[in-house]
Amino acid sequence: MWIKHISPDQAEGELADIYRRSAGPEEQVDQILQSHSLRPYTLRGHMALYRSVLHHHSKQVDAWFLEALGVLVSRLNRCDYCDHHHDAGMARLINDENKTTSIRAALASGDYASAFDARQCAALQYATVLTQEPGRLTEADFQQLRDAGWNDTEILEINQVCAYFAYANRTVLGLGVKSDGENLGEHPIPEV
Repeated sequence: MWIKHISPDQAEGELADIYRRSAGPEEQVDQILQSHSLRPYTLRGHMALYRSVLHHHSKQVDAWFLEALGVLVSRLNRCDYCDHHHDAGMARLINDENKTTSIRAALASGDYASAFDARQCAALQYATVLTQEPGRLTEADFQQLRDAGWNDTEILEINQVCAYFAYANRTVLGLGVKSDGENLGEHPIPEV
């Protein structure tokens, strides 16, 4: 990581408390979270957003598909850190090696129909445009999601996951965050 940061074993007070509440299994505090250590309030905000868009109990979109969207956005942004972490999380949630292999190949090739249904393909196409050319989106793109069978609440969830990963990718890429030594796909425990 290019930025000075405070590791969990050196954290005190508010930062130590936030790290404790943000730790995943085996008490790992991911490097992306440690990159916020000089400003604990941004770490608190990051975790609130992350938990709300990916782990909230009332979300309607399947968790594995939200992870797939995150993997896609991260790949489009060339963010290996988020790609690898969320690819591992997606695989854990799918829990089927053949299906995971098919999904990975479809995300890599852009041939979404080879592993996803038409409804999911529409969301992946929306995520691609939102990530690469957000200014090109029109109400017609939104209507295509509705026509594919997504309701407005689900579309909001899809949008927010894509927006979150754009933020996370830029945090990682802009600060040189690496995943060296981290257990991949071990998401922090939800507090939402």
